[in-house]
Amino acid sequence: MAWILLSLAGLFEIGWAIGLKYTQGFTVLVPSVLTLIAMTVSIVLLGLAVRDLPIGTAYAVWTGIGSVGTAILGIILFGDPATALRLACIAMIVAGIVGLKVFSPA
Repeated sequence: MAWILLSLAGLFEIGWAIGLKYTQGFTVLVPSVLTLIAMTVSIVLLGLAVRDLPIGTAYAVWTGIGSVGTAILGIILFGDPATALRLACIAMIVAGIVGLKVFSPA
């Protein structure tokens, strides 16, 4: 259950990171409110997950999910560069997330 909560926390992290782009510096009401809600949900879910997972593992996976998801959506939604080297780096982050999951004591 902790891994499911952590995965959901990571998805909400992607949501708030992408949401920041739409808030225009927290000057647009609806995206700002949705981003703040996503931030809160993400942190609460992370907090619940770390009850059963090591903090270092949970935090690294949480930020990894957020980083990879945000980078991919940045490419898709905002035209961020999708160079081979950049995609290789994203793949290494994914490998790290998988490794942390596989070798986690929980």
